[in-house]
Amino acid sequence: MTPRERFIAALERRPVPGRVPHFELVFFLTMEALGKIHPGQRHYGQWDQMTETERALHRNEMADIFVETARKYEHSAIFLHPNPTTEAETFRLLDLVREKSGDEFFLMLHGDPTYSIPSGKDMVEQAAWFYEHMDDAMDTANRQVDEQLAWCERLKAHGGLDGFALCSDYCFNDNPFLRPDLFAVLITPYLKRVIAGMREMGFYAIKHTDGNIMPILDQLIDAQPHALHSLDPQGGVDIAEVKRLYGDRVCLIGNVNCGLLTSGTDEEVIESARYCIQHGMPGGGYVFSTSNCAFTGLPLERYELMWKVWHDEAIYPEV
Repeated sequence: MTPRERFIAALERRPVPGRVPHFELVFFLTMEALGKIHPGQRHYGQWDQMTETERALHRNEMADIFVETARKYEHSAIFLHPNPTTEAETFRLLDLVREKSGDEFFLMLHGDPTYSIPSGKDMVEQAAWFYEHMDDAMDTANRQVDEQLAWCERLKAHGGLDGFALCSDYCFNDNPFLRPDLFAVLITPYLKRVIAGMREMGFYAIKHTDGNIMPILDQLIDAQPHALHSLDPQGGVDIAEVKRLYGDRVCLIGNVNCGLLTSGTDEEVIESARYCIQHGMPGGGYVFSTSNCAFTGLPLERYELMWKVWHDEAIYPEV
């Protein structure tokens, strides 16, 4: 099976012989790992001034970085970061990565139109707007879903994409930004609608959010994503408990403690990785990953320590 096929098997909660699929939502450590700046960390303020030859060289290097990272660390999926983020450049990047890798990897883009936690600068104003203009907030949520599904249709017509990571964050470490009854009004119906639309078009949908999802976990599951990411242990989310509650309904991705990757001991990192493998693997429907991403500032050797545990131990028996 190709890495892409193994990733799809996990999303469909099918166990397959051999190593558990692995990927990172973002792998920002490309300067240390490959000697190249990650596409998402680049600023192309003079993109429109470049010759087409220069733009083509940049596109080619960005595509190479995604493919080289996936091959070096045996990732099964690539979360593409188009840069610049125009529709045309998104299509070009998608085509280049497919051209370089064929059907080797599962390719995804960000695709979440639902409300996320507001920034600290406008959090109070956003919360007040929800309460004072509830009808407008719901109309806006519907319009955002319409726009996302129209974009999905264009991507389907273009071809080459497998699915979406829905990356609106909903939760702090203590609890969700919206209490569950308001989440049921302002988020869940629209999350359900966009995921249903993606599924109907043949795309896979991975719902990402950090923090303590437990008060809204039932609503996230009812929206029927193929997978949940990142199962944040710093938000009190335990992969063993989520697997017990909903392992028969959704693929689980993540839970290796990012806090320990930066401030824990080697032994604690190994223990966290092994805990996720032990509780995520049974019955399939599991992808190994950090509880967020390989973020800027994470020492590469700590990621590689976690990776080695996966590489050596996260293996299903042959049948």
